[in-house]
Amino acid sequence: MATLRVPEVVPSSTQDCEKLREAVQGLGTDEKAIIWILGHRNASQRKKIRETYQQLYNESLIDRLNSELSGDFRNAVILWTTDPPNRDAKLAYEALKAKKKGMKQLQVIVEIACASSPNHLQEVRQAYCSLFDCSLEEDIVSAVSQPLRKILVAVASSYRYDKELVDMNVADSEAAKLHEAIKSNKLDQDDILLILSTRNFHQLRATFACYKQSFGNSIDQDIKSCGNGDLESLLRVVIKCIDTPEKHFAEVIGAAIIGFGTDEDSLTRAIVARAEIDTMKIRGEYFNIFKTNLDGAVTGDTSGDYKDFLMTLLGARI
Repeated sequence: MATLRVPEVVPSSTQDCEKLREAVQGLGTDEKAIIWILGHRNASQRKKIRETYQQLYNESLIDRLNSELSGDFRNAVILWTTDPPNRDAKLAYEALKAKKKGMKQLQVIVEIACASSPNHLQEVRQAYCSLFDCSLEEDIVSAVSQPLRKILVAVASSYRYDKELVDMNVADSEAAKLHEAIKSNKLDQDDILLILSTRNFHQLRATFACYKQSFGNSIDQDIKSCGNGDLESLLRVVIKCIDTPEKHFAEVIGAAIIGFGTDEDSLTRAIVARAEIDTMKIRGEYFNIFKTNLDGAVTGDTSGDYKDFLMTLLGARI
């Protein structure tokens, strides 16, 4: 359900690098060529381009793009061109080092931990250690106070089974445990964190379905009824990223676009992170929530090369 369009016949990485070199050398920069090449290559192809560029020209493609481009367009292209585990490690680091660590920052950690594969999370944790000489969990502990710290450490340090395996008896019993904890307003109880941080995603989706079937409301609704503090908000993000990540990212994009001004960082992150995963589903959820077209919302709130690059990742023919 990705929107990234990769051509049927892809040039060799050497050919791509030669065209990128032409685009960044001499007077001016050919932004259209950069968009056309990088905006139509998947992660493994972009990795090969980075490696080949380094071999051919003895310089980093990322560094060259950083010096040639500017503004939101530069940020989007560099985020897209960076190896996904390194990209997410850097996003997590920036979120944890931000002066203000509200839900906007903390949800970045949850997205990485709960809306991507267990193997990707492991790669992000390894990249984080390599890049910053510190573990992701250590930085969460030093940057975030309780009880949010407890939730973030639990999901960020998890290693879930990555296959579709569901035990309906477990789903029933754990739905009851979750309901009891929520009813008692003990949202950081160990039982909740153990379930949310250890079970595979398919098992958890079955548990959430059992919860609604047994108790009438969705687990999200019942947590919302406990209050609207940071603890409730963070738990709801965890559950949404596990259960319906496309809905979470549709809401992130909506929050970035709707209202006064545009939150380009959040908009870029959502589209770049999901263009190879589920942006088609996000498009559908966006319409369901906001009753308007995602593509029209993005083009109406962005401009220039930045707009063209995001729309290329969303599958538009620029």
